[in-house]
This record gives sequence, structure tokens and C-alpha cells, in this order.
Amino acid sequence: MKVRLEYVWLDGYKPEPNLRSKVKIVNAETIGASIESFPMWNFDGSSTNQAETGNSDRLLKPVRTYMSDKFPLDTIYVLCEVLNPDGTPHESNKRSQIGEGFEDLWFGFEQEYFIYDRKNKCILGHNENNLEPQGKYYCGIGEYVAGRDFVEEHMNMCLNYGIDITGINAEVALGQWEYQVFSQGKLKGGDDLWITRYFLHKISEKYGYRIELHPKPLTHGEWNGSGLHTNFSTDTMRDNGGHEYFTSLFNALESRHEDHIKAYGSENHLRLTGNFETQSIDKFSWGVSDRGASIRVPQDTAKDWKGYVEDRRPGSNADPYKIIKEIVKSLIMTEQIYEMKGMMTSFVDMDGLSGKYGTMSNDELLKEYREEELVSDLEPQAQSDLISELRKSMQNGK
Repeated sequence: MKVRLEYVWLDGYKPEPNLRSKVKIVNAETIGASIESFPMWNFDGSSTNQAETGNSDRLLKPVRTYMSDKFPLDTIYVLCEVLNPDGTPHESNKRSQIGEGFEDLWFGFEQEYFIYDRKNKCILGHNENNLEPQGKYYCGIGEYVAGRDFVEEHMNMCLNYGIDITGINAEVALGQWEYQVFSQGKLKGGDDLWITRYFLHKISEKYGYRIELHPKPLTHGEWNGSGLHTNFSTDTMRDNGGHEYFTSLFNALESRHEDHIKAYGSENHLRLTGNFETQSIDKFSWGVSDRGASIRVPQDTAKDWKGYVEDRRPGSNADPYKIIKEIVKSLIMTEQIYEMKGMMTSFVDMDGLSGKYGTMSNDELLKEYREEELVSDLEPQAQSDLISELRKSMQNGK
């Protein structure tokens, strides 16, 4: 029996990559359950901004497969990494740059997008003369939505291929929708989201639509932009937590705010204005149940300080692999800050030094703790965060 394999990969275009695909027909008996049984393949990298014409072959390495419950009758989608001819990751291969650790990461991505009507050359539904301002479209029905058949077909396809779509809803602007996809595993979170995007684009072909992932496609009028709100948690956050740990997380996220913003999608400044349920792009804030903050803490998480948080900064066009990479870096800093805070409390006579700290310089303060070998491995920004926390502790008499 013949089986259709549809190889999917990301090209080398910037600032965000495009999805590409090609089909390979193989005998069913040549592939098995393991990813290693799926053959490597190649493509013309000179046509995807990933090679020069004189040396254009690039390799496709299968990393995850998506099969429907009708296998082997339906297409098998094969997500691939792009490799150079010598087998090393291509520079455009952001998946390979995520690194080790935090395999316990869970992600819940909230993908917002607009549907563009190619026939009428506008956002779906926006060719109506009596278009109302946003207000009635969020989770609307009837005349206040456009494109539901398309949206539900996409949802059903994702579910059919084993992707954990946890919900869909019409968003605050007409022609704007959102779906939520949950994944357990650091790499799987990015893989699943990219395949759901691939399904969006593929289904849109037969409807005459185009999927618009720009974070602010409607710059006229009072319309929301589109985000890729990223909910995440680790075993530590879910099982142990504690207010002090989450405070350390917020310190780390704030200190690395610019790094996160750089990875969170192009043209995001048009969306992150401080209006329309966003925080300004040049500010960082967190708040319980606050959708105007950079980081929203759900009420259930804040109740016992266990659970997940929502990073509301990523734009709808952001590469999830870049998001994951930055979150991992911030989680590493979080553990450093949290550990140092605990060691300070355990080993330092806070009462005996409290008066002294009020007049010590930052360098002198760090020197005191370096003698205990407690901060020597911290990055400069983490050291600065730790100093701030210690001085606050002194002022509060802790």
C-alpha cells in the first residue's frame, strides 16, 4: 500500500519564516512507529532563502509526525528540521537552538489571527457598509461572526491529527479568531503550534482566504491587534510554587524584557501600545487577572502560588521556538535568583548587617556575599536583581 508523506519545514525568510511543504509517496511497509523510520529528504534551498544556487541542496530531517485516526488512508504530516549538507543545523533552524533542560515545560498557546478575503481584498466581513465597531464580535454568533465554517474545519483537522486543541472563539474584531493548543513538552509545544498554522494555511486555499498573522493588520479605527499569548508552567511552578519563587520569575522576566521583545515577533510595537488589553512595549508589569499587564497571573495560580502564568507580550506572528528559547533562559535565571535568595536568608545575619547595608555600595554589597560564594555564578542582571531584593528586605526589616 502506498502512503502519502507531506514534509513540512520552515524557510529562511526574515523577520519571520514561512511554511513550506512537498509530498513524498512511499510504501507503507517501509515506515514504522519511530521517527527514525521516516526517510531523510532534500530540497532546493536556493528557492527558500536557505542556500546559494551553486550549492543548493539542503536536508530535511524528520523530527515529529502527525497521523490521523484513519491511517494509513490519510496523509501523514512530517515536521522537519533543515540541515546543511554536512548534517549540521542550518542557521534558520531555530528549533535546534532551544537547548537542553526544562523538559517538564507545558505550553498553552493562544493563537489569534485574522482571515483575509482574497476575493473582496479585505478582512473577512469588512466589506459591509454597516460594519459596527468592536464590542459585539467577541464570542459572538450570527451576524457578528464571519468564517465559522472555516474555523471549525481547522479545529476538526487538528483534533483528527492528535493535536490537543482546547478551544476556539471569535475574537473582538470581526473576521478575527483564536484557537488554543496545549502541549506537554518543550519542543512539542513549538512543533504542535507550527503544524496548526500549517493546517490553517492549507485549508484557507480552498476557501479563497489568506491567514493574516500580522499583530496589527487594522491600523485604522479602534480595533484590537492579534497576539500569541503564551501560557507556561514547569513541575516546580505546578507542584511547589510559592510566592517567593514566582516573584523570582517575574524579576527574571523583567530583567530580560528586551530580549523577550526582540524574539516576540516583528511589528509588535504597533500592537503593544498600552491600549486594547496590552502593556506598552517598553514597560514590564505583572498582575493577578490583569489583561493589561505583560504577565497575567490567573486567580487560581495566585490563590496558592502554584500553577501557570500567561505571557501576553508575543505577537501573533512570533516564532514559538524563539519564544520557548527565551522562556527557558528566563527560567534558568529564575532558579539562580531563587536559590540565591534562599541562601542569603539561611546563611547571612540579616539583623547584624541591616544597618550596614544602608550605606554600602552595590560592589561592596556583592563582595560581602561573594565571600560566601553565593553569587559568583549569577549573570550581571541577576546580581542587580538580587541587590534590589536584599535592599527591599533590609527596608522591610526582614
